[in-house]
Amino acid sequence: MNANRTVVHTEKAPQAIGPYSQAVKTDTMVFVSGQLAFDPATGDLLTDDIKTETRQAMHNLKTILEAAGSSLEKVVKTTLFIKNMDDFPLVNEVYGEFFTDNFPARACVEVARLPRDANFEIEAVSLL
Repeated sequence: MNANRTVVHTEKAPQAIGPYSQAVKTDTMVFVSGQLAFDPATGDLLTDDIKTETRQAMHNLKTILEAAGSSLEKVVKTTLFIKNMDDFPLVNEVYGEFFTDNFPARACVEVARLPRDANFEIEAVSLL
C-alpha cells in the first residue's frame, strides 16, 4: 500500500530556514519540523526570556498543526530541545498551557546549541 505524502506550508507560521518543510503529512499522521520562537510577522527570533521563547515556538507548532488539518489535541509525541536544563521548570510551565490533559508522549533533552542560537525548540508527531 502506498501512503500519500503532502508537504504542509502556511504563511501564518515562520518559513523554513533551510531545505526542509514546516511539516509533512501522510494519510493519518503529521510530522512537524522543529519550531523555534520566530515571530511569523517580523521574522524576528524572540529570545528575551525562556517563557516568551517557548510560548512563541508552541504557538508556531499549533499553527502548523492546524494548517495540516490536525491540532494539539491529536499530538502523540513531542521532543523538546533546551539549551539550558535549568530552564526546564519554566519551559514545562508554558508547555502545560498548551497541553492540559491527555498529554502526548514526550522527550526533553539539553543540547549544546540550536539554530540561530535559540534556547528552545519543539518538534511533534500528530494524528490527522
